[in-house]
Amino acid sequence: MFVSAIEKAALFTRPIHIVTRNYKSSNPVAGAATMFFVNSDGWALTCRHVAQHLVASDAVSLSYANFRSELAAGVGKVKEKHLRRELEKKYGYTDKTVVQILNRFVGCVDTFTNIDVKPHPDVDLALLKFNGFSAIGSPAFPVFAKDEHTLKQGKFLCRLGFPFPEFTNFAYDPVSDSVAWQTYGRESTPQFPIEGMLTRHLQLPDGTIVGFEMSTPGLRGQSGGPAFDLDGRVWGMQSATNHLDLDFDVDQEVVRKGVRTRVKDSAFLHVGYCVHVGVVKSFMRANGVAFQEG
Repeated sequence: MFVSAIEKAALFTRPIHIVTRNYKSSNPVAGAATMFFVNSDGWALTCRHVAQHLVASDAVSLSYANFRSELAAGVGKVKEKHLRRELEKKYGYTDKTVVQILNRFVGCVDTFTNIDVKPHPDVDLALLKFNGFSAIGSPAFPVFAKDEHTLKQGKFLCRLGFPFPEFTNFAYDPVSDSVAWQTYGRESTPQFPIEGMLTRHLQLPDGTIVGFEMSTPGLRGQSGGPAFDLDGRVWGMQSATNHLDLDFDVDQEVVRKGVRTRVKDSAFLHVGYCVHVGVVKSFMRANGVAFQEG
């Protein structure tokens, strides 16, 4: 059903590869997010929470560099274990604290000097502007729905993103106590589409429609990806997933492999939240970003 539309959306949809490492851990974890280009000037869209993560990367790295610097400066003057405990308290470090984040924009531009980030003040939406590039990796750009008022309950849409990261081109170096990108390993991650029906509109307290709900979840890693129709026309952007309590609590005995077992379960319906195309277009216009409508 969405074969041609997915091919169109894939031309401008890109993964953001993310690697994180926790304090005292030597096992970095791969993750991903999604963005899609809007025009040849280097403007792209993603979620505000994704953009905030990108902005926070430098601060996280700087904090850990300062921690290590203070630790190195104090070694030999006081007991290292005591100093480490004091610095852990100062910086708030536990085994669950992320101390390093690597980001890579795959297939986006040949090179860039910096990225301007413009977050929406109220909605999970952000604009990214790549600067200093000479070639962009997107051979085509999205067409946004012109009449957003026709987006109604029952409309089927597809979302595209990168929820299952399979790239392996990174490694932890115990000598430098850091994670770095490598020239070996898998560099790519497969795209993953998921379809669904528009179930409800999402509104602000004053009744302004800012998004819509879909009958299927947006998967972790698809945040920032486009939501499009059978023609590849963009109607919104995947933002989050909500969990609706179905009140179908189960507590009953079943037979599993010939053995009677008691099963307890609570059922939830996982639905996707998308930013509405009207909000997306208004935000782009407010920032002077050119885009196509149709």
